[in-house]
Amino acid sequence: MNQPVQTTAAPTQISAAAATRKAYRGLAIFLIGAIVAPVLVGYAGGNYWVRVLDFALLYIMLALGLNIVVGFAGLLDLGYIAFYAVGAYVTAFLSSPHLTLQFEWIAHMFPGGLHVPVWFTIPIGAAVAAIFGILLGAPTLRLRGDYLAIVTLGFGEIIRIFMNNLDRPVNITNGPKGITGIQPASLFGFDFSKAHTFFGIQVNSVYMYYYLFVFLALLIAFICVRLQHSRIGRAWVAIREDEVAAKAMGINTRNIKLLAFAMGASFGGVAGGMFSAFQGFVSPESFTFWESIVVLSMVVLGGMGHIPGVILGGVLLSAFPEILRSTMGPLQMKLFGSVIVDPEVIRQLLYGLAMILIMLYRPAGLWPSPRPEERTL
Repeated sequence: MNQPVQTTAAPTQISAAAATRKAYRGLAIFLIGAIVAPVLVGYAGGNYWVRVLDFALLYIMLALGLNIVVGFAGLLDLGYIAFYAVGAYVTAFLSSPHLTLQFEWIAHMFPGGLHVPVWFTIPIGAAVAAIFGILLGAPTLRLRGDYLAIVTLGFGEIIRIFMNNLDRPVNITNGPKGITGIQPASLFGFDFSKAHTFFGIQVNSVYMYYYLFVFLALLIAFICVRLQHSRIGRAWVAIREDEVAAKAMGINTRNIKLLAFAMGASFGGVAGGMFSAFQGFVSPESFTFWESIVVLSMVVLGGMGHIPGVILGGVLLSAFPEILRSTMGPLQMKLFGSVIVDPEVIRQLLYGLAMILIMLYRPAGLWPSPRPEERTL
């Protein structure tokens, strides 16, 4: 008599637990490297390169958020920078004198001006961005591939154009002039925008914001790890691999897709709020279509669906262009005695060439997601 074939789920469960532990080890290594990086970079190149690291961490937050939509759920989003803009403008509205100068009824309610702390504006910005993510996802549930990409591209451009033109007849966003005077981040009286002295060593504001961004990036990465190995994360992967089969297995693809858009957008809103507080100024020029392409390139280059790979892609694509920008001019002067080609042009050419070579020889990304172990029968 033939024995029934039994499916053993233990290897898959062990694999998931091992993947989680590996991800936590990776985050610990990232934390150690992040603590040391500004000291080495600041000693070698000054505060400019620490500021580059600040923006690299902001891009990592954006890339981790987009990875939920593109890497986990398999939904191509070319307008992700719109959520970055929403978070930035929410913080700008609530932490600057702009609204009190434009609307008398707000000035009467808040005679001293709006000075909402950034720790309140960030959750509000994340929530508003999540709502915009749902508004984007709801009409696009039936779209896939190129059609979804075109719709999301249009959504991103609509947000930027609105920000650029909502200065008349009622001045809401101040148009292309942008919003200034945004209150910097502070916590219990500790102002991140000012230099502080620790153990006799003066630490500039770029370092203060850097470690704040490290904390937020690690928090977002931790949430992504927990989501990836949860029921929701497995549902996202099922939709990415085969939406029809996922729906046949009882997954509510509609709600799961909307949740992916909302979660990814909320992380973009957090990054936008921190960008607004860090810069003290926002304008529509910071949220162009090219920024969406850069963030998407970070996800694809590092490895879609793989959190350590996405972090690696964010670091490389935010630091590599700045290295090229600062070295191409002096290198031409040393070789030819004059600058023959604009360093910005060379930067763009080498940037594009590097992307082409990586996609040709590493199509899954520099650090692709490991293949899951199959169930044993």
